[in-house]
Amino acid sequence: MIPYGKQEINKDDIDAVIKTLKADWITSGPKVDEFEKAIASYVKADHAIAVNSGTSALDIAVGALELPKGSEIITTPFTFVATSNCILYNECKPVFADINPKTYNIDTDKIRKKITKKTKAIIYVDYAGQPCDIDEIGEIAQENDLKLIEDAAHAIGAEYKGKRVGSLADMTEFSFHPVKHITTGEGGMITTNDEELAKKLRMLRNHGMDKSLRERLGPTASYAYDIKMLGRNYRITDIQCALGHSQLKKLDNILKKRAQIAVAYGKAFKGMKGVTVPFINDGIKHAWHLYTILLDEGMDRDKFFNGMRTRGIGVNVHYIPIYQFSYYKKLKINKNDFPNTNDVFSRIVTLPLYPGMGEREIDKVVMATKECLG
Repeated sequence: MIPYGKQEINKDDIDAVIKTLKADWITSGPKVDEFEKAIASYVKADHAIAVNSGTSALDIAVGALELPKGSEIITTPFTFVATSNCILYNECKPVFADINPKTYNIDTDKIRKKITKKTKAIIYVDYAGQPCDIDEIGEIAQENDLKLIEDAAHAIGAEYKGKRVGSLADMTEFSFHPVKHITTGEGGMITTNDEELAKKLRMLRNHGMDKSLRERLGPTASYAYDIKMLGRNYRITDIQCALGHSQLKKLDNILKKRAQIAVAYGKAFKGMKGVTVPFINDGIKHAWHLYTILLDEGMDRDKFFNGMRTRGIGVNVHYIPIYQFSYYKKLKINKNDFPNTNDVFSRIVTLPLYPGMGEREIDKVVMATKECLG
């Protein structure tokens, strides 16, 4: 079966990991620093803080804001559940705003309508790798004194008006899961230009300690440390960061390959009855984490999905709206408030897209799509 996403590991990556395994530090060591500095440099941010997953990154990003219990954070319901779980982890309330029916990103007009006296932040998601309307969201935040967290799990390497995603919000989160652009196995990163937030983030990933392990080693170092925040163990290993740093060196080429596959799909499906291909806003560079098609109204998405799977095409659906999950039904969210999300979810399908795809795999996906559309 052709999967919807897949990591690409080569000899350079393997050699980097082996070299680290033979070194003195295998966690919380120099490879973590190297990877952080490399990511910060790539996205043009002042600080980068590596953690053990994208979910952990979101959790401590919200935690670093130190918001009062019960604060409201506006986000999209059309995302992986980690985007809203991180709000609940920090005893805040997720408030969902419907999506734009073209880009599937959060609708800025809907954000404005959801703001209350309790609203303290916005978490926006760059769906599939397409940046949101960041200028408009920034204006909303400035007008209402709100903090911005950009969930860019899909969007490393994406650009908004000539600037790379990663330094445009108060904090930006990246994911390095194997289906993402680059991988550390599991891992994540937060980037920020705010030095105080960076200090808090480093404490929160390490039990709330004010000193790292290496600061407590050496002939003149003290054993003493203080716990200043309620942190967690979200540390990442040097082994993972060695892999991530090696992968980062290939990111531009990976982005190029993903874009080429997206172009090939676009040409194959142009004018085809039954499907709508992704809409791309002006002034952005899409990172193409996902390539989604939207089936025409009235078509049976699940029948199409099953037909593709039986033909060996590992299609997926991104995403089940968060308010549909059993746990979130406890929050008494009215799903009728999200007509665009409901409509897109009922018709969307994710096609395979990963750097290792060749013409044979692309042709197989296209042919199966045409067959399943009848």
